[in-house]
Amino acid sequence: MPFNFDGLSEQAVTDSRNLYGSNAVATQASETFWEKLFSNFKDPIIVILLIALAITLLLATLGYAEWYEGVGIAIAVILATFIATWSEHSNEGRFRQLLEESSRIQVKVFRQKGHLVQLPIDELVVGDYIFLQAGDTIPTDGVLVEGHIEVDEAALTGESETIHKQAHHADKELITVFRAGLIVDGEAVMCATAVGNQTLYGKTMSELGIAVDSLSPLQEKLSILGKQIAHVAYFGAGFIFLAFMLNQIFLEQDGFSAYFQQPLGIIFHNIFTALILAIIVIVVAVPEGLPMMIAIVLAINMKKLLAVKVLVRKLLGIETAGSLTVLFTDKTGTLTQGRLVVETVLLGQGETFQHFTEIPNRLGKMFGFALRNNTSAVIDARHPEQPTMVGADRTEQALLRFILTELVHKDELTVIARIPFNSSRKFSAVQVESPIVSLTLIKGAPDILLAQCTDCLDKEGNPMAFTDKTLLQDAMHQLSARAMRLLAVAVTTEPIHADKTLPARLTLLGVFGLRDALRDTSYQAVKTAKQAGIQVVMITGDAKETAQAIARDVGLLEDDPQALILTSTELQALSDVELAERLPHLRVVSRAFPTDKSRLVRVAKSLHWVVGMTGDGVNDAPAVKSADVGFAMGSGTEMTKESSDIVVLDDNFVSITKAVLYGRTLFKSIRKFLVFQLTVSLSAVLVAFFAPFVGFELPLTMTQLLWLNIIMDTFAGLALAGEAALNRYMLEPPIPKNEPMINGDMAMSIVINGVVATIISIWFLTSPITKGLFTGGYAIDSVEARAVFLSAFFAFFVFLQVFNTFNARTQGLNLFENISNNAFFLPIIGFIFGIQVIMVQFGGEIMRTVGLNTTEWLYVLLFSIILIPVDLCRKFLRNQLGKNPVIQSFRGEDF
Repeated sequence: MPFNFDGLSEQAVTDSRNLYGSNAVATQASETFWEKLFSNFKDPIIVILLIALAITLLLATLGYAEWYEGVGIAIAVILATFIATWSEHSNEGRFRQLLEESSRIQVKVFRQKGHLVQLPIDELVVGDYIFLQAGDTIPTDGVLVEGHIEVDEAALTGESETIHKQAHHADKELITVFRAGLIVDGEAVMCATAVGNQTLYGKTMSELGIAVDSLSPLQEKLSILGKQIAHVAYFGAGFIFLAFMLNQIFLEQDGFSAYFQQPLGIIFHNIFTALILAIIVIVVAVPEGLPMMIAIVLAINMKKLLAVKVLVRKLLGIETAGSLTVLFTDKTGTLTQGRLVVETVLLGQGETFQHFTEIPNRLGKMFGFALRNNTSAVIDARHPEQPTMVGADRTEQALLRFILTELVHKDELTVIARIPFNSSRKFSAVQVESPIVSLTLIKGAPDILLAQCTDCLDKEGNPMAFTDKTLLQDAMHQLSARAMRLLAVAVTTEPIHADKTLPARLTLLGVFGLRDALRDTSYQAVKTAKQAGIQVVMITGDAKETAQAIARDVGLLEDDPQALILTSTELQALSDVELAERLPHLRVVSRAFPTDKSRLVRVAKSLHWVVGMTGDGVNDAPAVKSADVGFAMGSGTEMTKESSDIVVLDDNFVSITKAVLYGRTLFKSIRKFLVFQLTVSLSAVLVAFFAPFVGFELPLTMTQLLWLNIIMDTFAGLALAGEAALNRYMLEPPIPKNEPMINGDMAMSIVINGVVATIISIWFLTSPITKGLFTGGYAIDSVEARAVFLSAFFAFFVFLQVFNTFNARTQGLNLFENISNNAFFLPIIGFIFGIQVIMVQFGGEIMRTVGLNTTEWLYVLLFSIILIPVDLCRKFLRNQLGKNPVIQSFRGEDF
């Protein structure tokens, strides 16, 4: 350890914390449960329902309706708002817990008589002496007291050039460092002068305002659909009112003169009845179960996503993910594993080894000795499977993990001299001495070391002259083409020179090929995203050649001969118009700055694309926040997570594709519900309109219509909420922003099934066949037989709609497709059938029903199944015309 400081005592730490506070950074205040609940009551559809509820309760107070007629509306409102609020509040709690966990970054601190210990970042206090090494992120603001470092402050300032900072003596200017700066090179000790919210980072975090969220694609579509449904409902209600009054005037009476000769009480009763019926029609037409159904689908899918390491902060972030047209993604940790690993070791004569266990014993021992003693890290190998390496940068960690079994050995050595690594020398060296050996151990850039290597080792560990370097150089060139970082390891008996130059005669042990290897799932995940119509653009700080190799390996450059790889410099040279023209073919941005991300989001949104952006650093927060859906990495900064819609807990690209899949599933489920519910609404309105003209003033009473509304909106919504996420959804193109919520296939299903349901209902009401079947044993024209007949019609109309849920849940011909993956569907459908039977058998005067016998129930079931073959015929003809919307998937099981 090149530095040593006594550090603070326990009492000094306590005093400092009491005076200046801890290093925890305050996050944005989250909404309470009740604030979220109040916010959800502002949903436009909920507002309409509340107005309808108020009108219904007013009519009940005046005696023109029953109190229970508002129950259905109240249930729908309460369920929708409370489920949505609970889902958001519970996930916000998980998010806060995640932020707490992310704040437990370990920092190397001198405490109590010079002990170097690792502490969580939040436990730092003003006055702490903190040991900094290459690869560390500066944990707080302070001043350098010893050593020198190269700092990348792009996360704070956006400037790409590293800044050299050298500790000065007390009589000179103090050199400050700031939290979130990344140490690229060097070693130093800093003294903390500000912690927590008093740091530059903490002040920025405190000022991060809550952006004005734009409407998600789903919200925009639902807003338009809500207005359309409202207009249709008002228009239909007017016609229902008109039809009811015309029936009273011309069919029940002989015209206006005869009608208005009746007592005013009868006239006003008819007008109020028509008004109430019109209001009920509006209530039936408005799919109030939709908000509740969306909330339930979100709650179910959020739980599933959490199981695959995706935390959804904003509910509609899931749906927006399903609509993505472009995804700008980081490379490190997202497409790659996020840590360097040794993939290959080359010997002087070109021999290669992929694993340490393949290396012969004597040579392996020499590698172990050279690597464990040429490091500034403190190694604790008491737990051989998971040794602690305090102070090792990413490269050293990779090398030490490679020789894991050799770390348990301890060498009785004295360190005579040391040359730390820096970017100008490109090597590090340690001179060690023991009673039996005196060696200088060197590791560094191969081009620097190989020029001085006169000898090398064969695979048995024996030295040999190193005159022909062609084989090794060819092998190194191949590794470089695969975007590997090369590091040579050598030894010499020469001591370290006073001028810290490289010794003249070195013996090469080997050249290590290191790479931040691709995740095993990355290639398939990128392919899945591309098949889903999502353009994936990788943004990386790597050089263009390295970025190109990674992009090729991960499949980004496939399928597009015009694929573009631009450096940040090339990107900045383009105007926004030129960038917009090239954007459809852009696949990689190399040497990227955080500011490039914000510009890419802005230009992509100008093309009306749905934009996704991943990020982890402080300077990523604006781009993540301004994207249509922002993905923060679980290992990223608190600021980026606060700005995001979705947090990818495992930093894995495949988790992003899961969010896309579940987003599309949500949209599909909503569309299924709308097909079902609008078919119910259309048929109910048409039956209410035409029935008076065939002799049935109220074929369905207002109470029955409200009951229909309760079970169709609430229970059917629950049945469709658990639909499975099917892999084939990822073979479909994204839903355009301007595509209406109801497409052509849906409209055809609603119209055909709604009209057929109306026709068969009118036939049921007027046919002598049905009148003869449903008499309950009474005379056909008797009052008792009519009560049985209308009870049968009520059961028939409800069952007709329930059977239509099988049609609505799939666009294909197989009505039972993946039905076992929806645990809710069959039980809820069975429950609806059961509760409807009970309601008819025992509804009495409230429901205007009498009990049916077994034979009559069988006939009701037989007649009500008619919509299934009708819709199957529609789907079959549609498929024959080449308009089959179902894309088959053969890529494994569905979720």
